[in-house]
Amino acid sequence: MANETALNASRGKSFFDFISKNSIAVAAVLVVLMLILPLPKFLIDIFMTLNLALSIVILLTVVYTPRASSFSSFPQMTLFMTIFGLGINISSTRLILSAKITGGGAQALARNQSAMVQAFANIVAGNNLVIGFVIFIILIVVQVVVITKGASRVSEVAARFTLDSMATKQFDIDNQLNSGYITEEEARHQKEELRKDIDFYSNMDGSSKFVSGNVKAGIVITVINLIGGFAVGMAMNHLSFSDSLEMYSKLTIGDGLLSQLPSLMLSFATGILVTADKSKETLGEQVINNFSIDGTIYQIVGAVLLVIGAVFHNNTMFFLIPIGGLLLYYGIRLTRTKKVKKEKELIKEQEEKAASEKKGRNNAETDSVAPLDPLSLELGYALLPLVDESSGAELVERISRIRRESALDIGLPVPSIHIIDNMNLDPNEYCFKIRGIERCRSQIKLGYYMCMNTGSVIEEIKGEATKDPTFGLPAIWLPESQRSEAEQAGYIVVDPPNIIATHLTETIRAQASDILGSEEVSLLINSVKQTNPIVVSEVMEGDNKLSVIDIEKILKELLREQVSIRNMVTIMETLASLKNITRDPYELAEKVREALGLQICLQYADDDGKLRIINISQDWQKAILDHAQNPRDGTRPYVAFDPVDGRTWISAVSQVVSSVQNNYQPILFCSSVVRPLVKAAVEAEMPGIVVISDKEVLAAGNRVSIAVLGEVS
Repeated sequence: MANETALNASRGKSFFDFISKNSIAVAAVLVVLMLILPLPKFLIDIFMTLNLALSIVILLTVVYTPRASSFSSFPQMTLFMTIFGLGINISSTRLILSAKITGGGAQALARNQSAMVQAFANIVAGNNLVIGFVIFIILIVVQVVVITKGASRVSEVAARFTLDSMATKQFDIDNQLNSGYITEEEARHQKEELRKDIDFYSNMDGSSKFVSGNVKAGIVITVINLIGGFAVGMAMNHLSFSDSLEMYSKLTIGDGLLSQLPSLMLSFATGILVTADKSKETLGEQVINNFSIDGTIYQIVGAVLLVIGAVFHNNTMFFLIPIGGLLLYYGIRLTRTKKVKKEKELIKEQEEKAASEKKGRNNAETDSVAPLDPLSLELGYALLPLVDESSGAELVERISRIRRESALDIGLPVPSIHIIDNMNLDPNEYCFKIRGIERCRSQIKLGYYMCMNTGSVIEEIKGEATKDPTFGLPAIWLPESQRSEAEQAGYIVVDPPNIIATHLTETIRAQASDILGSEEVSLLINSVKQTNPIVVSEVMEGDNKLSVIDIEKILKELLREQVSIRNMVTIMETLASLKNITRDPYELAEKVREALGLQICLQYADDDGKLRIINISQDWQKAILDHAQNPRDGTRPYVAFDPVDGRTWISAVSQVVSSVQNNYQPILFCSSVVRPLVKAAVEAEMPGIVVISDKEVLAAGNRVSIAVLGEVS
């Protein structure tokens, strides 16, 4: 018995779960069927009550909704309520016109009609049909001319202005992100809110048409109801004109009110929703704040009413004087409250100021130091249109793209680039700084294009000579009017935003090791932790654990030689397997390079997988190893050649490199034992040269083949 009871309870719960999950779908089907199928009068009464209750619920929900787009289902609910109301109206009309009067006249007709319709008809019309019709017509006029038309117009305007301002708002968000005023999470949130606003107001523009159409349909149904009632009453039920007018007109008024009243509330709710601003306060909170700015307003209004009440020697004084006194009292009380609040705020401000001054005296030196921006782009005043929203803010968009491409290319999460104007720069000059230290500077000309001859020019064009700031290639400035001519002549044409963007991209790539900091390393570690938490725990927990600073040193070594750190999983796995053997960051960096051998070799190999190298002889490798120095202070190992050997080494490398440099990028090849020392021995004189070890090539396997171009011997 107990098992049977539990089974029944389980079935009941499953049934109610099914109903709750599919209630909207079932309701949508029933609403459509209501337009076709006849309904008994008790169901019509229930649906009329639900329609009235739901319209009130929607109206109050709108009042308590702080932001219009937060009520995202309102356009769909408007359509649902419109069809629901029309279905009830049609069913009620069918019930009124199909009633048969076999005897008893109005009483017989009333027995077959909806109780809700009769109740509303008696409230409005009573025993006077003229008054009922006048009130009913006034209600329709107010709804059509004032509320529905106004709400539709506001919806159209709001939708148009929201869509028109979309691009500007997106540029503003991107500019704030690149300037460092907001984080990426805040930018994503603001863009999501913007998308919601756009979707909502676009849907509301169409939804308002359903509301206005519902009003017009209700008027037409009411007229048909009235005319049809006369026809049915006189032709089918054999009533006189006066009896038919009295019976069916009263029912028509009640039915029309029950269809128009929810529609009126829906139109009112639409108007409130689309006229609301985008603040986080509800309508009630906004009204209270707006109407409690100053108590003097209520004192003046109260005094005016008191004077008018004293002047008028009739019954109006019994209304004017009490209301005026109440407003005067409220104004005085509000003024006192504002005064007390202002005094408290003043005291609090003075206390904070005193505390700040005390802190300033105690920490004058530290407080006077302004924090440096991780990355900053300073512009002369003539270049400010490049970041102006009204001009398209082209540079802002390019900088956002630079940050994304750097993350994909070398795995570096580039911090926000703060764009500021610097009046100390020349008008057409820009300067890029990393933590306050200048890393690149150049000049460009707005309205002109930089045109470079890469060997494919068929006809030279005269222009102002200049140099490409990124690669130092010779170029010329040409006005915008000659752009097409330069492109047809075979020049590479670059606009000012692209010039700056390319310069910044190459500078960020070259200075990636200086840009990487503890915050960026933490972001990289957290990204690995989301998918590979065990690897992170192996590296950063237990005995011989590595700290964020240790990992930062290793990643800086990789970035210093342009090795991408995007494959953080492999890097962390390598560190986890070797942290118990050595904690030297330079040794660990070399082991990570070997683990990334395929990636490094493919970075410098030809399309056919051939790696063209310059071999270093065993004699030189032994000499470098003999002169190796490992400082005890933990700095990078280096080679301490004497001046003669140092000049001989550089001369030997330069001769071989110069013989192949015109055709291929110079890549030095040596043993993994001396690879970091070889790099240290050549980077001062030849900073761009690449050094690859035998173990890195071995890790690449058969994906890469070796072609020896020469030997440093």
